[in-house]
Amino acid sequence: MQQTKDIHITKNTPLPSPQSLIEEIKPSEEQSNFIAESRQVIQDILQGKDSRFLLIVGPCSIHDTKAGLEYAQKLAKLAEEVKDKVYIVMRVYFEKPRTTVGWKGLIMDPHLDGSDDIVAGLSLARQFLREVVDLQLPTATELLDPITPQYIADLISWSAIGARTTESQTHRQMASGLSMPLGFKNSTAGDLVAAVNAIKAAVQPQTFLGVSPEGVASVVTTSGNPDCHIILRGGESGPNHTAPFVAEAMEKLEKSGVSNAIMIDASHANCGKKQERMPGVYREILAQRAAGNARVVGAMLESHLVEGNQSFPQPLENLTYGKSITDQCINWATTEELVRETVAAL
Repeated sequence: MQQTKDIHITKNTPLPSPQSLIEEIKPSEEQSNFIAESRQVIQDILQGKDSRFLLIVGPCSIHDTKAGLEYAQKLAKLAEEVKDKVYIVMRVYFEKPRTTVGWKGLIMDPHLDGSDDIVAGLSLARQFLREVVDLQLPTATELLDPITPQYIADLISWSAIGARTTESQTHRQMASGLSMPLGFKNSTAGDLVAAVNAIKAAVQPQTFLGVSPEGVASVVTTSGNPDCHIILRGGESGPNHTAPFVAEAMEKLEKSGVSNAIMIDASHANCGKKQERMPGVYREILAQRAAGNARVVGAMLESHLVEGNQSFPQPLENLTYGKSITDQCINWATTEELVRETVAAL
């Protein structure tokens, strides 16, 4: 008999069930309470009940948990200082979408050697999230693989669906069942239609194929996620962070009957992926909020200890500590300066 399945599969390694990994690296009652409280704050900001500016800031991706924790410690101290005006949430991104090939993130390749030890990656991600939450710092991530949330979502305060996956039915369905507020980015082309449609789909109940806490393939039915919003990140046609684009986005959101809360990404296509342009873009975003547009609820910044990025793969001993191996980031000093400017402007 001719083989007709698994022709191109070279390995199929079972994962531990989500529930078993959560029990192994279990959140404390204090950690769970903090995540619930931080989600409520973000929800209130999106709905206009809390007037603070929501800032999602941190490394493009976590590749070195030691450097990531050092960054988190600095950010937690700053967040406490500015908490009356700015609500800071740390980017803790473990999955990286790739246009072609490349390092796919800490969960997929935690050893940075192509070994794809996903079981170790999931464990490392949970451990790191617990360390960040222990600092009383809310967490943010992009959820890429639809199975991943079962393993880490209980420790996430806010999440994003990226520009490449906003049009994906699978991700819209997944978003409808997530327990935290979530932003959909506009498409890589720059249009808003896909993100608006994604929000409309994700706030509705959905039924789809998934994985149960016990690790069994299952039919998942959701109630819909009411806390979805748009993220403007620019596109192939250029940036979309300025007031005319924001007004256009608000009009489309209101006509569609979905949340008109707008978050704007100061990185990615809005700065041409150039870290030196990011502060200027951020200041333009901030100016709109300071001028009275309360529906510009927040912004995103890619920031690390050291500015720029470095090529990868390369020998791990040659990597610069605290410097991104994915997109360019602004450095800590610039981050601190921008956060203080935000407080002054508001």
